Amino acid sequence: MHVKLADEAFCIGPAPSAESYLRVDRIIDVCKRSGAQAVHPGYGFLSENAKFASALAKAGIVFIGPPVQAIISMGSKSESKDIMTAAGVPCVPGYHGTNQDPAHLLSCAEEITFPVLIKAVMGGGGKGMRVVESKEHFMEALESAKREAMKAFGDDRVLVEKYIIRPRHVEVQVFGDQIGNVVSLWERDCSVQRRHQKIIEEAPAPGISEETRADLGAKAVAAAKAVKYEGAGTVEFIYDNDTSKFYFMEMNTRLQVEHPVTEMITQQDLVQWQLEVASGNPLPLKQDEIPRVGHAFEARIYAENPRNNFLPDVGPLLYLSTPEPSENLRVEEGFKQGSNIEVFYDPLIAKVVAHGRDRTEALRVLRKALEEYKVVGLSTNVQFLHTLADNKNFIAGDVETAFISKHFNDLFPPTTPPSAHLLAQAALFTVLRDQPPVDPVTTSPWGSLHFRRFGEDVYQRTLIFASEQAPEIPPAKVHVFSTSPGVFDVEVEGTSGHATTIFSSVHAALTSPSTLSCTLDSEKLLTTIVSQSPPADVPASSASNTAERLHIFHNGSKTTLVLPPPKWLLSLGGEVLDAAKKGIRAPMPSVVVDVKVNVGDVVKKGQVIVILESMKTESVLRTEKDGRVVSVACKKGEMVNEGKELVEIADLE
Repeated sequence: MHVKLADEAFCIGPAPSAESYLRVDRIIDVCKRSGAQAVHPGYGFLSENAKFASALAKAGIVFIGPPVQAIISMGSKSESKDIMTAAGVPCVPGYHGTNQDPAHLLSCAEEITFPVLIKAVMGGGGKGMRVVESKEHFMEALESAKREAMKAFGDDRVLVEKYIIRPRHVEVQVFGDQIGNVVSLWERDCSVQRRHQKIIEEAPAPGISEETRADLGAKAVAAAKAVKYEGAGTVEFIYDNDTSKFYFMEMNTRLQVEHPVTEMITQQDLVQWQLEVASGNPLPLKQDEIPRVGHAFEARIYAENPRNNFLPDVGPLLYLSTPEPSENLRVEEGFKQGSNIEVFYDPLIAKVVAHGRDRTEALRVLRKALEEYKVVGLSTNVQFLHTLADNKNFIAGDVETAFISKHFNDLFPPTTPPSAHLLAQAALFTVLRDQPPVDPVTTSPWGSLHFRRFGEDVYQRTLIFASEQAPEIPPAKVHVFSTSPGVFDVEVEGTSGHATTIFSSVHAALTSPSTLSCTLDSEKLLTTIVSQSPPADVPASSASNTAERLHIFHNGSKTTLVLPPPKWLLSLGGEVLDAAKKGIRAPMPSVVVDVKVNVGDVVKKGQVIVILESMKTESVLRTEKDGRVVSVACKKGEMVNEGKELVEIADLE
């Protein structure tokens, strides 16, 4: 989408970032070809890369960011902590030295006492970060953190810190200019995370006293001044909920993904500020002139499945409908309907930013916006974000980085059978969709009287629906009787002892290919229903992705129903299903990072077999049984599709 919005666009290479977005030479070449005077590095890739900033300077191009030395100093978590300590900014206890010997790091971890946090020295965005609860798991976590850090930053050095049990992630937006002025633009709370990555942010931070807020701002300004900072930066702190103390964590020497919440409460354009500073102008406002108006939230829309441990998802955006932007609502999108989400980049596809006079109103705006955000084609976290924004503990502002695990049962309630009303709407949609509209004036009775048969028999259709979210729930059977044009009787058979529900004389019509208008129990309903056909090259099976699915958006939530394939079609795919049970398969399109076994190896339950990477996130695949490796169908560096068998493991004789 960014390419379509640009006045000029240049191809800098293929999709893998190492061959495109990380190629400094190609970016500088485009600058020269286009006549660009400056480069805004965005949020990731080279945005905090000192070598990139130096290369631009040598080429006579302005880097819209801080000085090279500030990037170097703050980019190193160990050096930055030394600088902060000297500047009087409190830091978390830990080892920040240069000795990277695994045995030495383990010794330091034991001295600090578990649990500890392993963090990439050059890290950010949760990459190269692992929480380790005990000595037994340290070496495996260290190896994984180093490997991820090398891929993300080209540097596998790590530090080890004490892991605070009930922390919050509170960060301060700072800005400096070239004449020595530095200000803070208030703080943000980014505590609610998964895999150490933020999913919802807000400003200002809830439940923090004005004294603490002032102290946070002062310490952040001191941190920026200590490295003669220029431009936009974020000083991140760990706030201990148990002691109300805060500690310096790191400084991000770039504009953050979540900067819109700061823009909402300060009524400032931070990118404009960046351009002003890069041009040599003073900061637009002094510290006492910076406003703080109301409250703001940002919800990150990710292509991932929250109920499958937030595993990233890929695929086409078959259907996309977003809320209408307003004064209090921003929708920042990276993709439009029809786009394809691929494995090469972060799964973030959009941001929804809501503002209100206070936190309660801002949350209300956010929840309404999430209800109106509708996606079909791949899994997203939209429903989870709505559940989170409606959680009583979140509403109360009682947040911490372990919020999701602490309130897991509330955030992931048991799935319930689809209601009779929902099943009736699904059935009506299917019948109307399969009954093309006709013009009674120009069409013969043979093509227009769908609702009648010879001998006055009423047209009847029976449909079976299964729940994708809860496949263990028995499928529901729905009978639809067409009594006259646009009027139906609907019977939803009860399951698990429930009575049959009957809806009589239901007026229904499709007002668009994805909108059903009907009246049930005297209630007028307008429901979005999107059909998703199965991939043509996937054999039919009991898996939901091999059947037609109906995605029904109702009352602010989304329910997916599956129309199971007929038995004769299922029998054709039976052999494929049997074979699938014997092997370890790729859960999503991925790149193979490492294969830990060879043919003939004897493996134990829980042993690591294959390591995959998708959307900059590693997934470790383990065997679920003892056995012997029969075949290995992948190799390091290979791109594999979802469902591909990677390793086959047979039972031990």
